[in-house]
Amino acid sequence: MEANSNSAVPLCTPYKLGRFELTHRIVFPALTRNRSQNNTPQPHVTEYYSQRATNGGLVISEAVAASDISKECPNLPGIWNEEQVEAWKPVVKGVHEKGGVFFCQIWHSGRLSVPTISALFFSIGVGWSTRPDDQVYEKPTPLPLKSDKIPCIVNDFRIAARNSIKAGFDGIEINASSGGYLIDEFMNDQIHSRTDEYDESIEDRCRLALEIVEAVANEIGADKIGIKLSPFDGKKDSNSEALATYMANELSKLGVLYLHVMEPRETANKSLLPIRKAFKGTLIASGGYGKSDGDKAIDENYADLISFGRMFLANPDLPKRFEVNAPLNKYNRSTFYTNDPIIGYTDYPSLEAAS
Repeated sequence: MEANSNSAVPLCTPYKLGRFELTHRIVFPALTRNRSQNNTPQPHVTEYYSQRATNGGLVISEAVAASDISKECPNLPGIWNEEQVEAWKPVVKGVHEKGGVFFCQIWHSGRLSVPTISALFFSIGVGWSTRPDDQVYEKPTPLPLKSDKIPCIVNDFRIAARNSIKAGFDGIEINASSGGYLIDEFMNDQIHSRTDEYDESIEDRCRLALEIVEAVANEIGADKIGIKLSPFDGKKDSNSEALATYMANELSKLGVLYLHVMEPRETANKSLLPIRKAFKGTLIASGGYGKSDGDKAIDENYADLISFGRMFLANPDLPKRFEVNAPLNKYNRSTFYTNDPIIGYTDYPSLEAAS
């Protein structure tokens, strides 16, 4: 099969991401897959990421808990202790041996934290809003995060970032996207009910996110930081565009490397325009993109890079498939969150295996 010229495939053109020379614009984003037993990556995790690493390709890890109180469920990985740092080292090495650039996504799961763990530090839950969710939950309604505990959260992210670099990662992505996660809970006026310095204005609600970014930047450098937002997804803020634009401006001032934004599929190639104008660094777009609309977004300078989640999961060599216009494997949703080390994880065939 003859490869097309990269110049004919916008997604396959090179891009300079800070000090990193990327050979294509296709990003493998964070995908939670519940495969790290006891919050520690296992050998099959190394194989999984290595399969999806390419020379000059950006890989972002699944969400990695910043601390023992921030894990959502038992098999999500962490990076708060030395054992976990050591366990991540071969995973990072595997990506680097393929020539990939590897960022660790760190997070605090907020109201989704395991109640028995959170209770050790925050009474019941760690979510910051006293409003119950609009869903049926087996967990107790979260209690507000006390103001005097917030510096501990900021410090958790700082330590996690330091540990990530210690493990060999090239940088970190701070998860500030929606889904009940802590940072977004602070930013979103539709799910918060605070009455302190983190309430009311957009500036106040974004305070925690920016405090975390600044603390991490002081620890590892702003040029090693990305941040993920999803202002238009889920239960949206009452003024999502203003919130996102404010964050984009502030993140530019702090000099972060990239901003990774999820957009709703129905408004792809539309909602990021104000953010694109406001943010001075690299913009990564995400939200159900296929090859054709990804090529269009790059060709029209709507975004610098495009992340592909489920499509990249099912096609470990997705950049090559895009380059040569090869058919794609279909993903199997039923195997997304199993604990099996192989099924739905490392068993998707490459082009070579399929030929």
